Amino acid sequence: MSRVIAVTNQKGGVGKTTSAVNLAAGLAQSGQRVLLVDLDPQGNATMGSGVDKHALGRSVYHLLLGHAELDDVKAATEHGYDVLPANRELGGAEVELIELERRELRLREALVKVRSQYDFVLIDCPPALNLLTVNGLAAADGVIIPMQCEYYALEGLTDLVNTLRRVRQALNPKIEIDGLLRTLYDPRSTLAQQVVAQLEQHFGDKVFKTVIPRNIRLAEAPSYGRPIFAYDKSSRGALAYLELAAELIKRFPGK
Repeated sequence: MSRVIAVTNQKGGVGKTTSAVNLAAGLAQSGQRVLLVDLDPQGNATMGSGVDKHALGRSVYHLLLGHAELDDVKAATEHGYDVLPANRELGGAEVELIELERRELRLREALVKVRSQYDFVLIDCPPALNLLTVNGLAAADGVIIPMQCEYYALEGLTDLVNTLRRVRQALNPKIEIDGLLRTLYDPRSTLAQQVVAQLEQHFGDKVFKTVIPRNIRLAEAPSYGRPIFAYDKSSRGALAYLELAAELIKRFPGK
């Protein structure tokens, strides 16, 4: 049975989609069967995986509303993993889901049929607490929280932990934090070092040992529709995400 992981942070600009795409590619490079779910109407994880969001016949939108089966929506990428793609249509699901039964559980119920086909399912959630994010959290076994090491990130983390507590009580009692991922990290920053110390003090081994550095190659890769391994596999960013994939596999062996 696969490990379903929501990659989420209500704060934007923390490398969330970059992490979802490159972790999916890193896991695939490590021999894992991976499905990446794009739950963000911006469709950045879709484009970053080399799938044209403008040419989709079916998307996550159709899956959540019950207009298509998962196998009709998923697309194989040339990078070794599958993706459930999204585009702006998904923004309309927010309104349309409100009238449907079990609206928070649509993604969970869709994934049940395919979990045995994958080792890891990664869900790229939108940078907001909305019904799409709730669907992602309701479907997940755990969450990975990408965050920059800055003061406001700690405030946002408190809000997210409170959100997870409410989801656990109302929808998904098994969800847990799989790991906090430090992104866009600059070791020369005193503030970054102080935030890291606070994270390790409060969350202990929930903080991934792997750190994702600031890296221009990571920033460039999405504009070419590629994960970092297909753009510059020898870059510091690529090596970091491969290390993160290894760390995740070690945490959840046998997935």
